[in-house]
Formats: sequence, structure tokens, C-alpha cells
Amino acid sequence: MRKKFGLGGLLALGAAASLALAGCASGGDTGGDGGDAGGTSGGGGTVTLGYVAGWTDGESMTYLLKNQLEKLGYTIDVQELTDNGPLYAALSKGDVDIYSSAWPEVTQAEYMDEFGDDIESLGAYYDNAVLTIAVPSYTDIDSLDELAANADRFGGEIIGIEPGAGLTGVTENAMMPAYGLDGVYTLETSSTSAMLTVLGDAIDKREDVVVTLWRPFWAYSEYDVKDLKDPLGAMGEPEKLHMLGHQGFGDEHPDIAELIAGIKLSDDAYGALESLVTSDEYEGDPEGAVEAWIAEHGDAFPTLLK
Repeated sequence: MRKKFGLGGLLALGAAASLALAGCASGGDTGGDGGDAGGTSGGGGTVTLGYVAGWTDGESMTYLLKNQLEKLGYTIDVQELTDNGPLYAALSKGDVDIYSSAWPEVTQAEYMDEFGDDIESLGAYYDNAVLTIAVPSYTDIDSLDELAANADRFGGEIIGIEPGAGLTGVTENAMMPAYGLDGVYTLETSSTSAMLTVLGDAIDKREDVVVTLWRPFWAYSEYDVKDLKDPLGAMGEPEKLHMLGHQGFGDEHPDIAELIAGIKLSDDAYGALESLVTSDEYEGDPEGAVEAWIAEHGDAFPTLLK
């Protein structure tokens, strides 16, 4: 099993405890002179990248961006924060310069409502992020509207992740009522790692299991699963994943803005990146994982610096 798990941006608002960001560079301290995304002129100065600790999409994209901005000549300060509330607050104040894997359109819209006047999108790197309900590929049902009649096959359980996750709330409050699953299924929550353990064990034994998942997520490249169709749209609309900066950052650093605007990842390219960053082989070495990914995916996006 992987050492790291996490739901990139899908956890709902936790306790917004105060968080000291000592050592974070403000947007005014970055001091870059600009340049082009071809890397011929380095920006100089320090850029602070923030992500929520334990969320693998954030970690993967942060270290990819760190790699690229260092090749533009910047010094990078990576900050791990505890939750999205503190991260959006720090971004809006310029204590963090870039949030490299945000879900601002739907899942994190409440934070944009609160802080969005002081935040700008530098670009969307993935355009089809979705919340999903999945089963092993060998399970012979294909749609959420088949779950109610097949509760016995799954022991009346949907295996979920953290109780406070946005995915958990959507599953419990929208999907289950929409498909008549209240009183028929129980949503079992604990952690992402526990859900993946149950999923892996069921697949090893070729048993039926239904779990909550999301795209993009490296589990799709590691487990033989399929998404159940959602004819009622109860799991919500697809959204784009953005790299956000504090207001004015793109004008201050046009070289960075140009590079980020070119980052568009396919499912395969993104899955390979996240899989490497979270692998045992590169545990504790996300920089090495990114370099290995670039060696194999040198044409992943047009502004990629090798």
C-alpha cells in the first residue's frame, strides 16, 4: 500500500485554528523581473507555494511547480498548511504566493466567496475533476440507480473516507437520498487509507465493494475499478483544478504566469505524476519523483521546462 493518501481539496472546512506562517515570503517579497516561459531569463527572488499536508494532488502539483520555477531562476519556499481555510486566508494576504492545486469552482467555492476578491486564477491545469462512486471492474452493475436493488451484494455498506470530507457530505446528503439509498445502505467513514485498504482487499478476493472516489486520483492507475454512472447528477458537476495566486501576482511575474497558463495535464500524465510522488520508491523525495516524471513525460504540456 502507498505510504501517503489524501483527498486533494475535497475535505470540507475543518476547525479554522490560527496558523503561524513564519518564514513565508509575501507577494511583495518575490522581487522577480519577469521573463519568458522558455526559461531564458530567471526571475530571481523567492516564491512561496502552499498546499494542505497529506493531500497528494497538492503535493504533486506543488513539487512540479517548484521544479519548473527553479528552472526559471526562482528560490522556492514550500509551506504545508493544515486546511483550506488557513491556506486561502494566507493566499489572500500574500503570505503564500501560489496555491498550486485548488478546487475553487465547486468544492472550495465557499473559500472563494470569502477570500476571492484578493485571489486570482493563474490557470486551470485539469478540466474534469469529479466526485465519484466506484466498484471493481468485474462487478456487473454500471449505474448508481442499480445500487438499491443490490444492497445485499455489498453488505449494505458504501465505504467512504474522512467524515468531514466534501465527498462524504455529497455522498450522504445528495447521492444517497437521490437514489433511494437511505435506510438501505450505511456510509462507513474513517479515512482515505482505510477505504483503499478495504478496496484492495476486496479486489484481491474478487469480492464486490462500493467506495467513494474522485478524479483525478492515483488510485485509478493502481486499482481495477470503474465509476458508476450518475444519471441524476447527484455527485455534482465536473470542475476545473486551478493554480491560484494572490491578486496581482500574474502581473508581477509574467514569466511564471505564462508557464502556468500552459500547464494542462491529461488523466494519464496527471495519474503518472501523482503515482510517482506517492510511491514507496520516492518516499521523502518528491523532487526526484518529479524529475523521473519529466524524463518520461517531456511533452506533457507545451511550457514544460526540461
